Formats: sequence, C-alpha cells, structure tokens
Amino acid sequence: MPSFSPIAKVRFSELLEAFEFANFGGDFEHGAYIDPDSGRIYYVSPGYEMEEEVPEDIESSDRYIAIPHKNDLNLGRNLVLSFAEKELPGDYGTIAGFFRKRGAYARFKDFLASHSLLDRWYDFEASEKEKALRAWCKDHDIAIIDEQPVA
Repeated sequence: MPSFSPIAKVRFSELLEAFEFANFGGDFEHGAYIDPDSGRIYYVSPGYEMEEEVPEDIESSDRYIAIPHKNDLNLGRNLVLSFAEKELPGDYGTIAGFFRKRGAYARFKDFLASHSLLDRWYDFEASEKEKALRAWCKDHDIAIIDEQPVA
C-alpha cells in the first residue's frame, strides 16, 4: 500500500481562517491560496492593500492551491437545507422559500433565533465545515497539522 505523501502541510486553524476570508463578502471577491512547498497561505483581495507580499502569478499559476468557495463544498444553501431537513422538517418549505430572494441568510437566522435554534445551527455549520475542509484537503493531498489544545 503506497504511503500518503502530502504536497502541502497547513494548520487547520490557518486553513479555516483562509476559508472564512475567501468566502467573506460577495462571491469570489476575496481569495486565498496555499503554497504547496511551504504550506504558507496567501490572501488576495482586489482593492485592498494586503500586508504581505503576494507572488505576482498567484491567480494565474497552477502552482498554488486555491482555497475553495463554500458552494464548492456544499456549505451554502445546501447546508441550510440539510439542517432544515434534519432539525425543522415541518418548516422546510418556509426555509427553502427564504432562498428565492436576497437576504436569505438573515431571514434564516432570524427564523432560527425565534425558534431558539441559532446555537444548534452554528454548531452544525462548524462541524460540517470542518468535515468538508478536511475532506477537501485529503482530496488535494494537503496534510492538516492539528494544534494541540492548551492545558
């Protein structure tokens, strides 16, 4: 059986931070890339001056690994609908209806707050995000370095 030989190694906390950055704001407004040789993560955002020097070819070269968009990992609307199906099956149609126009997430979160389920949603979302990012890393031969909890 061949051994796993990752092309990059990253800390999960740094990967999660980069994922959040890449998914902040409008679709594809921001980006983050992993340098497979060093495991370093670069952030790019048109219109914002970044603190660190970013390689000029980061967006055009296939050398760097782009952090995925949440929809690429089914962590957008599909995740909300999975949660609704599991936790609020009687309200599935109402929740699905939120996504027919702008402001869906705000309406969804307001709905959850009125049913005292917001914390349950955040726990579900965090768990599914971690699973999806770990699976994505495995698919892209990226080893995750988990930080040890501080005692």
